Amino acid sequence: MSRNINCQAITLRVNQSGESNRQAWFLTSTEGIIKATVFGGPKSRLRSHVAPFHEGMIWIYHNPIKDTFKVTDFDVKHFRTGIRELYERIMAANAIAETILAFHGGGGNWSEASGLAAAVLDALDSADRDTSSRLAIYFLWHWSGILGLRHELSFASPSSSQGTGAGALSWLKKIDSLSASEIKRVSLDSASREEAKYFTQNILSDALGKRLSGWDDI
Repeated sequence: MSRNINCQAITLRVNQSGESNRQAWFLTSTEGIIKATVFGGPKSRLRSHVAPFHEGMIWIYHNPIKDTFKVTDFDVKHFRTGIRELYERIMAANAIAETILAFHGGGGNWSEASGLAAAVLDALDSADRDTSSRLAIYFLWHWSGILGLRHELSFASPSSSQGTGAGALSWLKKIDSLSASEIKRVSLDSASREEAKYFTQNILSDALGKRLSGWDDI
């Protein structure tokens, strides 16, 4: 890895570090997950730009001796401020970020992972409550595909499809060929939504060895 990194990035999580600095986690299209320090006080432009779900070109300096990373600039192209305006949107976005981090950014398929995350977050930015939940399930389903974890639905094993009704499985088949922005066009009743949610979560939790807490809120 070079000292200077410049690539497309999505901010997944930001935590306070000391009195004025922050630690941020990014999904990048070429380097996978990067954790880097953001220096600057509350009035810093850089600090305001490095916020959850913002996306753009990032510049990061890597100190190879200390193996530390520092954000030097972030040119945000997509602020996605609408995500923070609705509880269901932010819960869905948080579950997506938690999933990406838990699976280390997609196991090397960083470009595909970044494309999926960006498309779903774009759709979430203006989604209503019901669509927000469906978008989270859409992400989990397609994420399992990126990781190579799921079977074709027509050949799903009894253990993975147990308790999953025809409505949920039919909906998952339909969304395989849809973009995130088209999800609102496909209806899904509440019972089938719950079945689809747990079906997709079970695929990922079996691979991860645990369930993620953020999944409970979608």
